[in-house]
Amino acid sequence: MTNSLKSTDSLPRVDVRGPRFVAWVTTGVLVLVLVAAAFSPVVAAILIGLQAVVFAIGASGGPAKHPYGRIYAAFVAPRLGPPTATEPVPPLRFAQLLGVAFAGLSLLGFALGSSIVGAVFAGFALFAAFLNAAFGICLGCQIYPLVARFRRTTAAPSGGTGYPSVVTQAASPGAAASSATPAPN
Repeated sequence: MTNSLKSTDSLPRVDVRGPRFVAWVTTGVLVLVLVAAAFSPVVAAILIGLQAVVFAIGASGGPAKHPYGRIYAAFVAPRLGPPTATEPVPPLRFAQLLGVAFAGLSLLGFALGSSIVGAVFAGFALFAAFLNAAFGICLGCQIYPLVARFRRTTAAPSGGTGYPSVVTQAASPGAAASSATPAPN
């Protein structure tokens, strides 16, 4: 998913180091959830509920609004050199949406008294976060093109623009070329 700064698409892009930082913080939080689950399912439920909110903010607002992304932008990015690689924002938002789903199912498991179900779904989210943090492999970003194929370009019958959605634009080959300016994390 890592691309050079010279992009051939017009989608907003971010420095790849921001999402990896976010993945490291998420990994830490999810490890705490699993440790807490061994001692107190209530504490684990609270932690995974808070992480679900963080995922939801990232899914709805993208990297620029993500709480951990804001920490990266304020404290880490200024100490680094300019980005050498960027990645598109829509797959990152989709990955956060998957995080919401896993965290929500984990919270549901803890809330219904099944610590095992809660821990399993928290473990799935942990696996995905760690894979991104340690190896730069974003599972949600890898799944995103498959899901994007199911979305079609539709002309909105009442008041819509009739333009393809961001998902459809990302999936279509030969999107309009432009110079990529990384969006803030």
